[in-house]
Amino acid sequence: MSHPTLSQPRRSFGFASVAAGLALAGCSTMLEHGVMGPEATYSASPANIASLTEVIQSQPNDPQAYNMRGTVLASSGRRKEALLDFNKAIQLDPKYAEAYANRGLVHRQNGQPDLAIKDYDAALRIDENYATALLGRGLAWRDKKQTMRALEDFNRAIAIRPDNAQAYYNRGLLYQGTGQHQFAIDDFSTAATLAPREADPWIARALSYLAIGDAKAAASDLDNAVQLDEQNFAAWTSRGLAYERLGDKEKAAGSYAKAINIQQNYAPAAEGFRRVGGQYGRTYQAF
Repeated sequence: MSHPTLSQPRRSFGFASVAAGLALAGCSTMLEHGVMGPEATYSASPANIASLTEVIQSQPNDPQAYNMRGTVLASSGRRKEALLDFNKAIQLDPKYAEAYANRGLVHRQNGQPDLAIKDYDAALRIDENYATALLGRGLAWRDKKQTMRALEDFNRAIAIRPDNAQAYYNRGLLYQGTGQHQFAIDDFSTAATLAPREADPWIARALSYLAIGDAKAAASDLDNAVQLDEQNFAAWTSRGLAYERLGDKEKAAGSYAKAINIQQNYAPAAEGFRRVGGQYGRTYQAF
């Protein structure tokens, strides 16, 4: 990796002071916004949408074709059209559990957790062991701040699919949010083992390590995270904090500088850079 050199910005950052606390890198839901099911084998390109439309025109009563096009439309951000396709798939086959789950995900993405839960409930009535629907419903319960219900669904999803990295990761976030960091670390460790190329579990585990005062373990996890996702400015910022707590101002400044170069107006990185005595125009050793 190249050594980050921080150039002086054209304007002052103008940020309020940020304490050197934990909440530096928000954790997204790992893979949550990806394609929605095993039938989504097409990339979200206009050509593939057109190809799927041709399939539907030749097979207008095939619910699978509508579900497949719906997943591709949703993946390309065309949620309103995706909902129409999922509606049609369900109309043609009211027992199509995957179409309910996919429609539930779109409702979640639209900020409608109640509608999402209704669809996940429908999917689970059809197949009570549908781990994807349990995971989705758990996320919807979390959106509604119903932590215990979310935890129950994540537990069930894990019991059914012990290889489900997303379920471990999201359960870990619940534990982390309630200060149960050792349980969170265990879940993030499992998620990282199951999905070693995903940066999110490494970042999340690092934040729990920071919370319990283990900056060395946090720095190691964040070393992995920023190599998996070099443009993740929040991960670079958390890495800066870990090395700052270890007393390595060079690597801390290098990490903060990298974060600012990616996202100039990110207050925690700017404040961290100042705390460790970072200077604009200087090249820092990040590794």
